Amino acid sequence: MNVRKISRIAYAGLGMLATATPAFAQEGGGLDLIGMFEQMGAVAWGVAIILFIMSFWSIGVAIERIYTFGQARKQSKLYAPQVAKHLKDGRLKEAIALSTSKDYRYSHLAKVVLAGLQEYQFQQESGGTLHRDDVLDTVRRSIQRATALTASDLKKGVNTLATIGSTAPFVGLLGTVVGVINAFVGIASTGSGGIGAVSAGISEALVETALGLFVAIPAVWFYNYLTSRLEYFNVEMDNSSSELVDYFIKKTA
Repeated sequence: MNVRKISRIAYAGLGMLATATPAFAQEGGGLDLIGMFEQMGAVAWGVAIILFIMSFWSIGVAIERIYTFGQARKQSKLYAPQVAKHLKDGRLKEAIALSTSKDYRYSHLAKVVLAGLQEYQFQQESGGTLHRDDVLDTVRRSIQRATALTASDLKKGVNTLATIGSTAPFVGLLGTVVGVINAFVGIASTGSGGIGAVSAGISEALVETALGLFVAIPAVWFYNYLTSRLEYFNVEMDNSSSELVDYFIKKTA
């Protein structure tokens, strides 16, 4: 995420806010936001609708991912010691049954461990035609595939937040440009350069810039948080994969 670009747009929006505030001040000293929206043109309204859709989309993705990540962490904490106990006692079938349980359907560790256990069981039940090293290689590749698929599934929707966070300020900037154009049109039509002639255009620029930043900032926050959680999950899956391979190496020694 390019934070500098968002910061520059924010500073520009604050500058426009300082310029336009007198034109939209109410008698009590506050801003007439309703009046701003009423003066927006069709293009500005279109940009605003797009930004609202982006905002709802990013919030929906963030809530869904936060819930999924929370369940994954909670279930994996319960799953890890139980499957470790089964493997320590040599109960492979019980470990597989535990990994396929609906109680751990969100657990990223259960998905990775299950792939390794099922591949090892298949090789054992197929008659042992492969050499020990070949069996370990097939188990290792199965675990790697499961890790890649699980990581991809966990990352689902997160890149959308990055896209929204990086593009929303520029969508708002589009509305800003349209507002400035309208301001100059107002000057040209009235022949006056006073604040009254440009207030409508400045209001569009102000609202669109603020909306763009309002959408982008939470999206960036959610993206950074979820990315850090993904890195943690990837480390957990890598560690579990290594421990499972080590278990099979000792078991087949």
